[in-house]
Amino acid sequence: MKYIKEFRDSKLAEALLAEIHAISTKEIKLMEVCGTHTVSIFRYGLRDLLPKNIKLLSGPGCPVCVTSNKSIDEAVGVARLDKVILTTFGDMLKVPGSYSSLALEKAKGADIRVVYSTLDALQLARENPNKEVVFLAIGFETTAPTVAASILAAQREGIGNFSILGTHKLIPEAMRALITNQEIGVDGFICPGHVSTIIGLEPYRFLAEEYGVPSVITGFEPLDILQGIYMLVKQIEAGEARVEIQYTRGVKEEGNPKAREILFKVFRRSDSAWRGIGEIPGTGLELREKFGTFDARKKLQFTVEPLREHPGCICGDILRGVKTPLECKLFNKVCLPENPVGACMVSVEGTCAAYHKYGAPGEEA
Repeated sequence: MKYIKEFRDSKLAEALLAEIHAISTKEIKLMEVCGTHTVSIFRYGLRDLLPKNIKLLSGPGCPVCVTSNKSIDEAVGVARLDKVILTTFGDMLKVPGSYSSLALEKAKGADIRVVYSTLDALQLARENPNKEVVFLAIGFETTAPTVAASILAAQREGIGNFSILGTHKLIPEAMRALITNQEIGVDGFICPGHVSTIIGLEPYRFLAEEYGVPSVITGFEPLDILQGIYMLVKQIEAGEARVEIQYTRGVKEEGNPKAREILFKVFRRSDSAWRGIGEIPGTGLELREKFGTFDARKKLQFTVEPLREHPGCICGDILRGVKTPLECKLFNKVCLPENPVGACMVSVEGTCAAYHKYGAPGEEA
């Protein structure tokens, strides 16, 4: 329990909350851009403990949630091919695409397997040389280096029946899109701890230098989050804006240079479509040309059905922080974890899933 129990101390939480209440005078909106933060905030009821003038917004920090319908439709198209094993993380099975989901395709007989890492997918390729093993690669900067490492391993071993369907996304530039959106009005960011272990502090500097908005890289326990909020409020009340690291036990200012070296050896930046936000330049990753044989989009011929969004789902608005699940007519009625209409109800890190499990702020779950 080291580094867990110590960060759930109720007395320290009370002291931090007292400090926040004592210094907070302005109406502010703080956005967390990590799904793990969202879950912790709901689990520990932190929104209800803060001053009423501090509003917490849940942003696009769940990689499952921000994956576009087009990417799901592509995965469905690949899964329908003969002699293909599509591998993915478990959360992706239930994410609805335009007309189907991987769970439905699996029920129809498609060879879709849940793996816990890209190395599991690579092992399947070794064990099934007569089939193409495709890994649906989702996630942010945290998981992308592991995918890059698996591709380097496949190249080194001469494994020719392994490829990826890449949908990786990069967080910082997406934050730029959020900060320039006037309908949201973010005053400070609770930055993701996991992503920051890879990228470090530097990529967030533009928030302060170009937009005058402070950000704090924060851990995931209740005391981490409260301290991160305190650091943000202190900056805002003083009229300051800079990047700070609360999560010093996990994040170094320089991040992980080795992981980034591996990442950008295999990938280069590209544009990417984010659910609810749209196409954002430079927020995606595509394989470099010399690794093109591992790109499922180039390697395989598959059919993608016409794009369609569910007319009643407001997942996109929720991911931008402009609406809450309570404003969705489908929430907790038609849209439930066992039958998700929108991606935000699928993953445990999704805002709708958090509202469903823990209840809305101010209400009992």
